[in-house]
Amino acid sequence: MYNRFSHVKLPDALAFFSGKRLVPIMSAFAMLGISVVLFFVWPVIFSGLVSFGTAISKLGFAGAGLYGFFNRLLIPTGLHHALNSVFWFDVIGLNDIGNFWSSSGTKGVTGMSQAGFFPVMMFGLPAAALAMYHTAKTKHRKQVASLMLAAGFASFFTGVTEPLEFAFMFVAPVLYVVHAALTGVSLAIAALFHWTAGFGFSAGMIDFVLSLRIPIANQPYMLLLQGLVFAAIYYFLFRYLITKFNLTTPGRAEAMDEAVDAASGAEEENKFSLMAAKIYEGLGGDGNVTSMDNCITRLRVEVKDMAAVDQQKIKAAGVPGINIVGTNSIQVIVGTSVQFVADEIEKIRRNISSR
Repeated sequence: MYNRFSHVKLPDALAFFSGKRLVPIMSAFAMLGISVVLFFVWPVIFSGLVSFGTAISKLGFAGAGLYGFFNRLLIPTGLHHALNSVFWFDVIGLNDIGNFWSSSGTKGVTGMSQAGFFPVMMFGLPAAALAMYHTAKTKHRKQVASLMLAAGFASFFTGVTEPLEFAFMFVAPVLYVVHAALTGVSLAIAALFHWTAGFGFSAGMIDFVLSLRIPIANQPYMLLLQGLVFAAIYYFLFRYLITKFNLTTPGRAEAMDEAVDAASGAEEENKFSLMAAKIYEGLGGDGNVTSMDNCITRLRVEVKDMAAVDQQKIKAAGVPGINIVGTNSIQVIVGTSVQFVADEIEKIRRNISSR
């Protein structure tokens, strides 16, 4: 009987399952195994977080403070969404966001799990950005200024905090714990004094202004006064901790030196193309990148071999942070200019493929 595989030599067959071709196969099996495990583990984790959220939701302003603290603390893992569902949505009947916007709750109470985020996102984090700019090395300040200005504006105007938080989340975790604690304090204060406002997207200026017309909002302008106080706290506390413990926030690490030198010699070139080239090179280039897309603040990249990724080279492009989310998945936090960088990388990939 004819065997259509009889002509395939053993070395050729083995070669198919070796080297670069073996990596995606092993990754697929690894992810399949992890998926099976998470099918049983995730319901337990989710139920635990829901039970925890239910317990602290009964503690009044102290519960709001605990929620704010753990909301920020869980962000690196993505588990904050499970906790958010308890307070913001109708998992246990709170539905804080829905009740606020329909004005069907209790004035001064409904919105307590949202209001305290406004002083942090509109004032605290932009002030932290200013502190990181002022503590950056002089030769790096121009680059850090553009980064922090864009990230600070995104936080203030829209409530998108990822570009700022990822700028110090992993390089200076002590600052992130302080940020989480201050967020908890902010929510507790707003809840204690019954100052309420709400958001549909996030706690930025746009949502704050929109929430002013909701009848159930209670003394929302006091959140602005609270925000000014928190701006001062964030600025001086971050500046003190960065200098006291020599934390490597943006502009203080030696990895940025190469980027500054390159930028000074190419002032006339497109800054996004320079950044894109540096990031793509750090990712391992065309030989290592298998796919790439982006969301509002980050590049989402699939690579063949994570060992081929040079994180220091990527950071030298001036990005706020890097997040490895899987064996072959990496996210590069760029900020609100991510679309421009993504477009430049796409040009690089097209140019290489057309050769």
